[in-house]
Order: sequence, then C-alpha cells, then structure tokens
Amino acid sequence: MRPMLKATIALMVVLVVFYAVLTMLKGAAMVQSGGAVGVLLGLAVLVAPLLGLALVARELWFGRQCARLAEELDDEGGLDAGLDDLPRRPSGRIDRSAADEHFAKVREETEADPDRWQAWYRLSLAYDAAGDRSRARAAARHAIELHRHAAL
Repeated sequence: MRPMLKATIALMVVLVVFYAVLTMLKGAAMVQSGGAVGVLLGLAVLVAPLLGLALVARELWFGRQCARLAEELDDEGGLDAGLDDLPRRPSGRIDRSAADEHFAKVREETEADPDRWQAWYRLSLAYDAAGDRSRARAAARHAIELHRHAAL
C-alpha cells in the first residue's frame, strides 16, 4: 500500500477515535445527569460511537484482507486479469461496454472453477470495473472466505 494512503487512513482512524471518545464523554455526562430522558439519551449517545468504531474496524479488516489477496495473487502472476488493457474514457474510468465484456469472460472462468479464491477475487475486480460495487464486495468477501478455508 502506498505510504500516503496509509497516512491518510491512519489520520482518518485517529479522527474517528477522537470523535468517538468526545461523544462518549458527552453520553456519560448525560447518563450521570440522573433524569430518565438524560439517561436514555446518554445511553444512545454511548452506543452510537461504539457502533461506528465497530464499522470502521470491519472496513479496515476487509480492506486489509483484500490487499493481502491482491498481493498474493500478484505474486502468483494472476492479478492482471486484463483490466489494464481495457479502453478507458477521458476521465480514466474503464469503458462500460469493454468492462461488461471483460466481466462476462471472468464470470465464465469463475463458474468453471468456483472453488478457487483467485477466480472470485478476479471476479470482484471485474464487478468493480463494471460499476457494480455491492457485488464486487460480495465476491471479494467470498474470495476471502475461500482463501481462509484453503489456508486451513
């Protein structure tokens, strides 16, 4: 991962933790007020930052796992799934029709060998290139799960 990206992620995490701590201090003060409304509101204010921190931790874990799979797949020589060769628009995004064609090819490869995490990770990249982020994340999660089971 690039050093600037790591620094940006670290700064964002520090800011989220700082915000969570300040919010939780306010929530604790509300709970200590003793009134029923203050206690209930304070408990809600205490739970919200904890939920936020859990979601941030989950996203960091997911990102790290994806990076780990990308590194391993690159070491195997299988990361370049043809995405770099696809035509791009002036904005730098991959041409939609080319991404769809590429996706169809990668999907067929994944269907032919559905138990390989490598195929699912490449499928997640193809989904992302085609603009379907939710399915890209689902395919990446499946690749992570397959990789975890393959390591056991």
